[in-house]
Amino acid sequence: MIRDPQILACSGVLNPPDGFRQVGVQIWQAMQLASVRRPRVCLIATAVGDSREHIDGWYGRARLFGDAELSHLQLFTQPNVTDVRAHLLAQDVIFVSGGSVVNLLAVWRAHRLDAIMRECWEKGVVLAGQSAGSLCWHQDGVTDSFGDDLDATEDGLGFLPFSNGVHDDLDDQPRRSRFRELIGEGTLPAGYATEDGVGLHYVGTRLHDVVGILPNRNAWFVEAHDGNYREQAIPARFWAP
Repeated sequence: MIRDPQILACSGVLNPPDGFRQVGVQIWQAMQLASVRRPRVCLIATAVGDSREHIDGWYGRARLFGDAELSHLQLFTQPNVTDVRAHLLAQDVIFVSGGSVVNLLAVWRAHRLDAIMRECWEKGVVLAGQSAGSLCWHQDGVTDSFGDDLDATEDGLGFLPFSNGVHDDLDDQPRRSRFRELIGEGTLPAGYATEDGVGLHYVGTRLHDVVGILPNRNAWFVEAHDGNYREQAIPARFWAP
């Protein structure tokens, strides 16, 4: 059965509040969207250079959320599975780590994962991820991959016809102002930004839901307006086991 194309594009939590107990819950959210009893879930950690520490930590978190068939795809120094396309098409969920979205996109294109990911998406594999794993599915975004100045990345996979901002928190987060500046000047198209712990659930290319793992958080729709920008808050629905 082919399911509707779905993407869960999230901001992780950079500075967890005291008593934060929701580590890994965005993995659980992606599993729920797959709507199968024992989902097959594959981590892709290209954005952190296939860090062994990150991969091991992800397995530990993912195992907290019930019975699932877990795997990972590493590309350094060569793929760890014989047939990358077949492995990814066999998944119910592909979860992409944060890190450098610029490096992720370059390595994926070298391995032709851009085309494979689109095929997975069109066949109903849930595509999910945090930070770089959110930005990559969109048309454009804001990244610190090149340095601390925060630049526009204008070569996302473009499955979603919007720009994307992550870690869009109100408390002096420079990504927030930079995302709005780039949209206001016309460098980035209109798009959605997420505060920490918030995920954008798209069905096809339409925003279907906004979900959060912290209370009282928002996503934001930002568009150019009269040489500047205007924004609309979209409250996140708290969703955790």
